[in-house]
Amino acid sequence: MLEARNLQVFYGRAHILYDLSLLVARGEVVVLLGRNGAGKSTTLKALIGLVGPKSGEVEFQGRRVDGLQPYQIAQRGLGYVPEDRRVFAELSVLENLEVGRQPARDGLPAWTHERIFRLFPQLEQAKIRTGGQLSGGEQQMLSIARTLMGNPSCLLLDEPSEGLAPVVIDQMSLAIRDLKAQGVSVLISEQNLHFAAQVADRAYIIEMGRIRFSGMMADLGRNSEVRMAYLAV
Repeated sequence: MLEARNLQVFYGRAHILYDLSLLVARGEVVVLLGRNGAGKSTTLKALIGLVGPKSGEVEFQGRRVDGLQPYQIAQRGLGYVPEDRRVFAELSVLENLEVGRQPARDGLPAWTHERIFRLFPQLEQAKIRTGGQLSGGEQQMLSIARTLMGNPSCLLLDEPSEGLAPVVIDQMSLAIRDLKAQGVSVLISEQNLHFAAQVADRAYIIEMGRIRFSGMMADLGRNSEVRMAYLAV
């Protein structure tokens, strides 16, 4: 579904990602774990085209997408939910959803308001409220829902659990597992190991722009040395 090969990314003269490679298979949930500043958000931005790699390749559904503009990559079915949510504060929930609408894609059922509200019932209760009137958890749900209206084949989620109450995090984990069951591939940038363990099949750990661990989530759970070295848990 999605593969990055040997990405080198710089911000000015600062070298941020070093030969980074990762893979997300069709229908798989993968988590990219790491501390603040490790390079997680930069990785997702490089995949969606917001940051141009100096070298390396990004392939989505068998086609190179590095070098394309973010809107072109999104049109091909790669969805991106940024860390800061960026809902339209003056638009209603329904209007926010319409902003993200794209045509249906082959092999996946189209996202409709009804499907969105089954996934996030809180949004149906708040559908006429503006984005600025929502709680942080509701804004996160709306940000994901708006991206789903673009009918993505693969979804990039940047720190989806950050700042959310535990009960909302549990709701988010249920939603991500539901997305997987519906055939959507998901790559999550995350610091919350407990949340990651609830949703992910596989994990990568990034530290100082380099991948330090790659394996099944269950293997990471058994490897206390790796967790202490790179996650401090």
